[in-house]
Amino acid sequence: MTTTKPAKGSCLCGSIKLEATSMSTSLGTCHCGMCRKWSAGPFFSVDCGSDIKIDGSEHLAIYDSSQWAERGFCKNCGTNLFYKLKETQHYYMSAELFNEPDLNFDHQVFIDEKPKYYTFSNQTKDMTGPELFAAFAPKE
Repeated sequence: MTTTKPAKGSCLCGSIKLEATSMSTSLGTCHCGMCRKWSAGPFFSVDCGSDIKIDGSEHLAIYDSSQWAERGFCKNCGTNLFYKLKETQHYYMSAELFNEPDLNFDHQVFIDEKPKYYTFSNQTKDMTGPELFAAFAPKE
């Protein structure tokens, strides 16, 4: 069962401080090519919903990475901060911003794009890109 809790975090240099009202304790990773290029590996994230407070937004840079999402990072230190869905303003925050020791690594997405040179031993729910889009794409 996934639970949520309030969480505070920051980028590496501390210029940007983040506060999430309801950070999920469920940790996931994305293996898509964009996330791997952006993170130099899989992107480990926690679902933080849309209630996010960002202090130091003058240091925030936004990259418009697709029609449906954008990515945020610190202009000063380069820390990857979040992947955000444009339509819902839903944030998936970089897990290590929060220094939370009790996260449960339980899901991986774009598993079909994961390179063969790494493997995790955790038992997780795995979804391919097409499975992810089928599950979460808006119904017309």
